Amino acid sequence: MRRTLILLLIAFLFGGCLSLEKSTSSLTALHSPEKLKSDADFIYGKLQKLHPCLDNYTSKKELDFKFDSLKLSITSPMTSNEFFFRLSPVIAAIRQGHTRVSPINKKLSVKHEINPGMPGTLQFFQYDFEMFDNRFYITKNIGGHKDIKPPSELVSVNNHTPQEILRKYRNTLTSDGFNQTFIERRLSKDLPSYLYYEDGLADSVVCELRYRDTLLRVCLRRNTKYRAPKVAISRAQRVEERFARKKENSKREEQGYNEITRTYSKNLSFPVPDSSIAILKINDFSDGNHQKFYRETFRLLDTLKTKTLILDIRDNPGGELRDAADLFSYLTDTSFVFIDKSEVASKASLFYANFFKGNPLIINIIISLAYPMEMVIRGVQVLMVTKDGDGRYLFPFPESTKSNCKNIHFKGKEYVLINGGTFSAACILASNLKGSKRAFFVGEETGGDYNGTVAGRMATFTLPESRLKVTFGLAHVQPCYKTGMTGHGIFPDVRIRPTLEDRRQGVDPEMEYVLKKVTGDK
Repeated sequence: MRRTLILLLIAFLFGGCLSLEKSTSSLTALHSPEKLKSDADFIYGKLQKLHPCLDNYTSKKELDFKFDSLKLSITSPMTSNEFFFRLSPVIAAIRQGHTRVSPINKKLSVKHEINPGMPGTLQFFQYDFEMFDNRFYITKNIGGHKDIKPPSELVSVNNHTPQEILRKYRNTLTSDGFNQTFIERRLSKDLPSYLYYEDGLADSVVCELRYRDTLLRVCLRRNTKYRAPKVAISRAQRVEERFARKKENSKREEQGYNEITRTYSKNLSFPVPDSSIAILKINDFSDGNHQKFYRETFRLLDTLKTKTLILDIRDNPGGELRDAADLFSYLTDTSFVFIDKSEVASKASLFYANFFKGNPLIINIIISLAYPMEMVIRGVQVLMVTKDGDGRYLFPFPESTKSNCKNIHFKGKEYVLINGGTFSAACILASNLKGSKRAFFVGEETGGDYNGTVAGRMATFTLPESRLKVTFGLAHVQPCYKTGMTGHGIFPDVRIRPTLEDRRQGVDPEMEYVLKKVTGDK
């Protein structure tokens, strides 16, 4: 056993060195036009074989033309990332938000990959950015730099202007369909990633900020963990501190805690003293113990006899369908089917779903122990795929079966806050709430399509020559409620788009509108 562990450790260290060396060389290596054209053919072939709705928004004829044009444009050797800026707009033309290309970047150390929230994380991930009139503003100072006052305009960072970044990366993104709200929100959220792609992981970045008429130059350094000096405390104090830590850890496990943004995935609050109004903020459907949290939340709302629930899913990128479906079971008052059976490209296409791809070697060593069971599960999935009368292959996710609403479901008025960052599973939830007329919507058009998205199971392919990674969904996931308008999201009943002045005043206009409407109804 000891010998096996030593061999695994050697393989891990050796593999990590090779991976870092390969990543660095891929940044500068030139690739011949013929091999890059072969990469284009490779990924287009995978998309045609495995993507269930490749021509949902863009015809095959148009996609053929775009890929042919891409190959004709490659006339000289180029680096992988130069090819990225040629390939990604073509992939974006498919108009599926989950279908994307990732550029080559300097590989992070394994400790950063396993725990991105550790000391030394990327500086800009601790600031919230929003875009107004094609300018980027820091609207939330999570990092705590004392000189940064939101909203401060980002004028430059390490000699890059945000407008330069915007021009460079805008065509690499797409939403589900034709709306533009998702792209704006995504550009703002991904700005720290773009800066990392440009400069790599640095100990510090120098940026120029403008707050009103004042220009400020600040240096943001990588985080370091503050260790308070040890102070002698009594036994009773140690017991109290241990209890507080245990309580906080339990809360983080239940509600899901993001170390970088210092926010909870799921949070319940009461804006008025009598608890007649509750705000349920869901930042994602990925983290936390959702079953326990929703059960306790709606039991509490029932006990308090809360009359109005405001569900805030703005900038919720989605996550697990089972999480979103579980929440819906507390928000509806009837039995329901959360999604239809999902269309897949073939009986075996789900075999290509990610399992080892994109993980650090040490993680793959650990999860490889479960690989035989994973193959059994995938074999069962293949058997579950059926063919309908139209010749489509359909896969029944658990959320496509009929479910009952919870006994303690919410019985009062429901309001939902949405914006362009409401995407994927969050958009599926919003579609069902909108279609069932269960809630009143405030905000702006969602980034996801009302009629569903291609996700469910994701596949990632590494292009043979350039080593770029292309990720796309393998299942067309559709809510049970649909609209006749193709390629657009859920439109709010009342459209409200925040302004820069709102941010300067510290105003949340969507939330304020709902609160005034609710208190005015009393």
